[in-house]
Amino acid sequence: MKLSKFKFKLPTELIALHPTYNRDESRLMVLHKDSGKIEHKLFKDLIDYFDDKDVMVFNNTKVFPARLYGNKEKTGADIEVFLLRELNREQRLWDVLVDPARKIRIGNKLYFGDDDLLVAEVIDNTTSRGRTLRFLYEGSYEDFKSTLYGLGQTPLPKFINRPVEPEDADRYQTIFAKHEGAVAAPTAGMHFSRELMKRLEIKGIDFAEVTLHVGLGNFRTVDVEDLTKHKMDSEQIFINDDAVDIVNKAKSKKRNVCAVGTTVVRTLESSVSTMGTLKPYEGWTNKFIFPPYDFHIPNSMITNFHLPLSTLLMMVTAFGGYDFVMEAYAEAIKEKYRFGTYGDAMLII
Repeated sequence: MKLSKFKFKLPTELIALHPTYNRDESRLMVLHKDSGKIEHKLFKDLIDYFDDKDVMVFNNTKVFPARLYGNKEKTGADIEVFLLRELNREQRLWDVLVDPARKIRIGNKLYFGDDDLLVAEVIDNTTSRGRTLRFLYEGSYEDFKSTLYGLGQTPLPKFINRPVEPEDADRYQTIFAKHEGAVAAPTAGMHFSRELMKRLEIKGIDFAEVTLHVGLGNFRTVDVEDLTKHKMDSEQIFINDDAVDIVNKAKSKKRNVCAVGTTVVRTLESSVSTMGTLKPYEGWTNKFIFPPYDFHIPNSMITNFHLPLSTLLMMVTAFGGYDFVMEAYAEAIKEKYRFGTYGDAMLII
């Protein structure tokens, strides 16, 4: 598979800048792999496609306010710091991206907030764009974290080209978010409302939860034509015994196992036994799924409409079939479906 196969013309106005008013009332395109049929529904109609003892697997990661704005010492130049991950709690060390990167060097001090509420020192240049910062803070860890997050903004992706609004703190998060660590939301899960979850539960659908702390690798551009040469960023994942039991029981009884989002697909496919069952796992994955690929765990998936040339689109075409998914995308553009993080959803069954 070549990168150029995933290029298509997406009108800018189809990139959703805001979510639908009600989580479960975005549009839903349903792709039937066996028949090639495409249906147009609302997301809450999802319930009609699942039965008693089918399983839905959710990513329960929680997004933290990862984007900070500050100034560089001496020059006072504006800088944007994007928190990627905490490296050392005691020393207040964080891996970050800095923009503009070329002007930030080891030893520079960066100031954030009114009256320089928070100060950080650059202690390492890890990559051309990445840095390690040590935050200089005397108080307790809890006070530090509270100050850091108080200054941070909801990290909407750059293609949502508007200022962050107060509602984003809630809407750029799933209702089942529990474990903090993501810098991007698992967007397919954002369509689920409490009412829909209750209705699914009453119908007998079982829920399993895994954790993948979504990183910026999802948005990193692929710059090689030969996809086998592309390296995904590593992301931390957790699959516990409960999730394994629920999923493997459903598989043994030939029930549906639906992965809610590309992050769940990647998590499940990163820990497969030689028997084709799910295994518990705690660690990191850099799994890159693109066509052709044989899936072992999920047999249906929910996902959003992704941007051209993205690794997310590549995974979806691997799951639904390249020709079928690209045909569905052409139809989505014609029918004015909304694309991206706050956009509409697709169910592939």
